[in-house]
Amino acid sequence: MPDPASATTFLFVPATRPERFDKAVAAGPDVVLDLEDAVAPGDKETARSAVAAWLDAGGDAMVRINGSDTAWFADDVAMARARGVAVMLPKAAAPWPEELRGLAVVALVETAAGLLDAAATARRPEVVRLAFGSVDFATELGLDHADRDALTHARSVLAVASRAAGLPGPVDGVTTAVRDEALLAGDCAHGLARGFTAKLCIHPSQVAPAAAAMRPDDEAVRWAHAVLEAAAGSAVAVVDGAMVDRPVVERARAILARACGLVPE
Repeated sequence: MPDPASATTFLFVPATRPERFDKAVAAGPDVVLDLEDAVAPGDKETARSAVAAWLDAGGDAMVRINGSDTAWFADDVAMARARGVAVMLPKAAAPWPEELRGLAVVALVETAAGLLDAAATARRPEVVRLAFGSVDFATELGLDHADRDALTHARSVLAVASRAAGLPGPVDGVTTAVRDEALLAGDCAHGLARGFTAKLCIHPSQVAPAAAAMRPDDEAVRWAHAVLEAAAGSAVAVVDGAMVDRPVVERARAILARACGLVPE
């Protein structure tokens, strides 16, 4: 099963389009088969059956289930549990649904209540990562989801909650302009600078540029190597005119781990 804790990109695929499942997996991201927003109420049962059939045939992907307050939640959870796949829980907030016990869960924080509960959610034993549903969150607060400054506080809360719980950096929300690569790169850089280490994608064309943008650039990797070399055998060193001590060394190690596609411990 793909590891949502170490993924850099997550690509949503409508569960009503099973002909796209294999193509999406071939694009290289962690694929999220979407039973929630992408599926109309009248199509939920058919979509779940399509996902189950694909998984039973050897497919491997995460499933975004319907919310715990919906009529489809229990059946979605049962389908995912029977096949041992990770799930993405929309609108994660207290009270936590105990039906998810034992599953690997990416908790999608996309409401004001969810943000206030983020620290507790991150400490749930099932939760392997937090993700930011930035569009829904902004809509609830009457904000423009493309206004990076307006959502800075929310992103900081999720990054701090993730770190405090020992989770990898959270997954940033979608860039809705699917053909604007410059905007996508800017959004990724903004998230990366605030502690996010992965990106939700809504189109296959976003996957490769998002993956590249969420990785440390060449200069960051050069700096990290220089720090580790300078610090070898010395408690304190200097790199590029700046002091290097233990916290700086740990940051350098984290950068190199992410450059290699690993999750820093």
